[in-house]
Amino acid sequence: MDNEINTFKKERQNLFVFIYRKRMPILIVTAAAAIVAVIATLLMTPIYRSTAIVFPAATSTVSFSEQRNAKASSMDIGEEEQTEQLVQILQSSRIRDKIIERYNLREHYDLAKDETNLNFKLVNEYNGHFFFVRTRYGSIQIDVLDKDPVLAADMANAIVDLIDTVKNNMIYERTLPAYETNLRKKDQMEKERKIILDKLDSLGSLGVISLDGRTTLYQAYVDSKNEVDRKELKEKIDINLKHGAEFDGLEFIRNEKIIKLEDFRISYEQAESDANTQFTHKFVVEKAVVADKKDKPKRMIIVLLVSLGTFVFMIFLLLLTDKYKEIKIAA
Repeated sequence: MDNEINTFKKERQNLFVFIYRKRMPILIVTAAAAIVAVIATLLMTPIYRSTAIVFPAATSTVSFSEQRNAKASSMDIGEEEQTEQLVQILQSSRIRDKIIERYNLREHYDLAKDETNLNFKLVNEYNGHFFFVRTRYGSIQIDVLDKDPVLAADMANAIVDLIDTVKNNMIYERTLPAYETNLRKKDQMEKERKIILDKLDSLGSLGVISLDGRTTLYQAYVDSKNEVDRKELKEKIDINLKHGAEFDGLEFIRNEKIIKLEDFRISYEQAESDANTQFTHKFVVEKAVVADKKDKPKRMIIVLLVSLGTFVFMIFLLLLTDKYKEIKIAA
């Protein structure tokens, strides 16, 4: 019994001897596993990858300010902050829901309408086929995996196009209230200015004139020698004495409102542009094309991993078996 135990120990201490002695069961099981892995990979549906690459734009607006930010040019590529924002938009339900609906991905992923936890499973399928990764160059790589290479390319390019649609909708939701507020304010200011102008026109029709004109009117009255002219000038002077102060006040208010309205017009035009202009928010570096080679399964890698795993497992299993025999003999 002691001799058998010593034999077991010596064989385990020399692993190569142990493997050689057990080579037949190890090779047979490993070969069988490799054959099964080959058959399994041949039965797997090929998956194709389509890739699009975009850079975010630095700005989403046209500036009407005279002091233009050098980094806010529509020609500039966005930096890290804009890239991270765009990744969040790409991962949002706004884009996901549009793609799922447009390409009927529920049926495409073989999910029934009455499927339990349908939304959860559908989102998981989507997340397993769509990937948005920021590259080291500051761009965003959009990868779409699908069993249909044409559909994969179409969906990748559709996502690229949806970037502008979704972001413009988000901007519109944010800027529309500001634009409507500015529009109401502008209409109110123009209405108030019109009321002032109408009052000035009404006083002007009575013969009320500006302060400079009144000075000339007084001088004409002094210089006039004709009684008829003097009477007419006196009537005009009386009217201006009665309404002159009101006319001067309205003129001052009119000028102030004109200045304020012109200053406000920049703010209004900015709000109008932000709310109504459709911008392109990305630079397309590479559009997705139809893949002519499958991305997975990697048959060779799978077979090698299965074979290696089986080989190691068999050695471990045989070592345990020998240890069990040793314990049984010792008992």
